Amino acid sequence: MAEERNAIEIPASEAVEAATEGTVSTGMSQAAPAKAAPVRRYVQPPRLCYFCVERVTIDYKNIDLLRRFVNERARIKPRRQTGTCAKCQRRLSVAIKRARHLGLLPFTAEHVRKYGWGGV
Repeated sequence: MAEERNAIEIPASEAVEAATEGTVSTGMSQAAPAKAAPVRRYVQPPRLCYFCVERVTIDYKNIDLLRRFVNERARIKPRRQTGTCAKCQRRLSVAIKRARHLGLLPFTAEHVRKYGWGGV
């Protein structure tokens, strides 16, 4: 009953078109919906390359420095995590690989060496 009172009269030609399209026309043109405000995402400040800023040379013998750029599974951390520049990242990866080859850094994590990978 409330729907009958609130219903707007639709001309017969529009009612037929609306029925075939599967939508109900109100007889009035509808304005485009207002665009929502863009969602602001957190923009992280640019990370500066540690090696370029501090003027530190990358050396395969400096194990304490190299461990900062290797995660707990003994993988080299990517540039987006460490903030190093491309040039220093290439030098860093070569130094880490040299240290691994000489036995100064592990190739795998301790638990993987001890218990195996597990095949997950």
